Formats: sequence, C-alpha cells, structure tokens
Amino acid sequence: MADQSTVTAYGGAVTTRWQGWRQATEAALYGPNGFFHRPEGPAGHFSTSVHASPRYAAAVAELLARVDRALGGPAELALVDVGAGRGELLTGVLGCVPAELSGRLTPYAVERAARPEGLDPRIRWCAEPPRGVTGLLFANEWLDNVPVEVAESDEHGVPRYVLVRAEDGAQRLGEPVTGADAEWLDRWWPIAGAPGARAEIGRPRDAAWAEAVGSLARGLAVAVDYAHQRATRPPFGTLTGYRAGREVDPVPDGSCDLTSHVALDACAAAVGETGCLLLSQREALRDLGVGGARPPLSLAATDPAGYVRALAEASRAAELTAAGGLGDFGWLVRSVGVPVEAAFTTAPPS
Repeated sequence: MADQSTVTAYGGAVTTRWQGWRQATEAALYGPNGFFHRPEGPAGHFSTSVHASPRYAAAVAELLARVDRALGGPAELALVDVGAGRGELLTGVLGCVPAELSGRLTPYAVERAARPEGLDPRIRWCAEPPRGVTGLLFANEWLDNVPVEVAESDEHGVPRYVLVRAEDGAQRLGEPVTGADAEWLDRWWPIAGAPGARAEIGRPRDAAWAEAVGSLARGLAVAVDYAHQRATRPPFGTLTGYRAGREVDPVPDGSCDLTSHVALDACAAAVGETGCLLLSQREALRDLGVGGARPPLSLAATDPAGYVRALAEASRAAELTAAGGLGDFGWLVRSVGVPVEAAFTTAPPS
C-alpha cells in the first residue's frame, strides 16, 4: 500500500500515506526536520511586519508602555512574544523601551525552535507562554501557523476532510466532517451545500488563543494575522506555502512554510467578547503613532539629509499600514483585568 512506503524529501524520509492537513502540517512545520527548524529561520523565506520596519517594534514598545501605565507600573512587567521566530521583535523592543521600564521588564520568547545563538541574555526562551504573568502578550503571525484541518464540500455538498500526501502535496477527499469540527463549520464557516467550497477548520486556533489569553494574570493579549470574518470568508480557503520569498503550492514535506488566514472573530468568541477589540493593523498602528505621511518639502531645503531620512522612514511606515498589504492584517486585542481603552484610545472596534 502507498501509505506504508517512504520517500526522500527535503527534511529526510517522509511517508506517502494520506493524512489530514492538521497532522501533515504539524510534522512539516514542527517535526524534527520541519520548516521552523531550518537554520536560516522563517526570515529566510518571508518577511513580516517585524522585518519591514523598526517602527513596528517601536509601536509594540509604545503599547507595552500603555499597558504598564494601565497596570499601575508593576514591579515586574512581562512581554511575552508568542511565535517569536529568532527573537527579532523582542530585540527591537528592548532597543527602544525607556530605562525605567526596561529595568522592570522580563521578556519571554515563546517558540518551538531552538534558541538562536547571540540572543540578548535577558530574553527567556520557552516552549509555552509563562503562566500567571502581568503585562503584554503579543502574538505576531502565530495563529496562522497553528495547524488545522481543511474541509471541502463534495459533489453532493457534504463537507469532507481533505487528505494530503506529504511528498508531493497531492490531495483527495476523506471522511465527512462530524462532531465538534462540523459544529464549528456550521457556526463560523458554513460550506455545506456548496460543492467545491473549502474552509480551514479553526478550532485548534481558538483553543490556542484561549490558552494564551488564560496565561495572563493581568494585562493585554494581542494576536496579529491575516484574517477574515464570517461575512467575508474566502470561498475556496486560503491555505498556501512560502519558500525563499515566493508563494508556492502547499506541500507538507518540510521545504516551505504552510499558512492560512485566521478566523479572528471565532478566536475572539472563544475567550468571550467582553474586553475585545478587532482592528485592522492600519487602525492599530495609527493609534500607536505610526503614520505614513511624507515629510514637508520645506525640510528638503533646510536639511536635505534629514529630509531623505524622514522620507525613508515614512516609506517604511507606509508599508506597515498599506491597504492591500500589511495594513490589512487583523489585530485581535483582549484585555485581562485592565480596560482595553487604556491601550487603544482612538481606534474603534471593526
């Protein structure tokens, strides 16, 4: 039988058996030879807001300062970066927080890959969010890499699990979706009765987000990701791959990132919508002082070098907030024991 044989793929031997996308993604991303264990790290294949501009880390530092004030300046303030990659965001934040806050700050990098060499020794590397901490939990492009099952409606409109073969990404339909997965589809991404329609079943992401929020004693939790809401779900799903800066077919052999957009509204409901905001990145970053306005032309006459620097900075800020790009990311904000309005003062819920 084909499902008992093995072939050599990027990360070594992989089975040719058919399996659900959740199991295949788990092995392809986080297994011993998985994508996130590659030495070049995720930044070798795709850029996030963290890599686009240092203004992103500065905005997170501003958010951290607001949370600190809302908490009354606790003796120990935590900054928990979930899905920390190689620690780039924490490194950037540590470089721009004021000394008074830095002296009370404990930064945690939550990541399943090994700690990279040369990382700031102040950063604590851990596999799971620390529990009972007070401060800011920030998850930038984490939930999109939490493995989920994929469903497709067959020719009769019955949602079935999609099975995949690891070595080449071939797909076929499996058993009908039942139980809690079927209930999630009915509530959040109904595809029954629509032959050929696809959905990513976000239950594991809801659970992961609830666990992350539950790790905070007091503070603010933020998840940032490409997202969609129930009224505008894409009809054929969003599962894709990235390799060396290019979008590629999703093949779960360890050679590429595997990602799909997040149903952030479902995640919000998983922890209760009281104290929640759902914003675009454009709204959130502008609230935190990041804008893409060009510097005045008059500056070019009085300080040409300063004008060039300001123009470059405005360009980087504009990338973070651009429509059709990073600005369309969703920010799911959940407060724990502090008023959410203390962190985001002008951006309304969307």
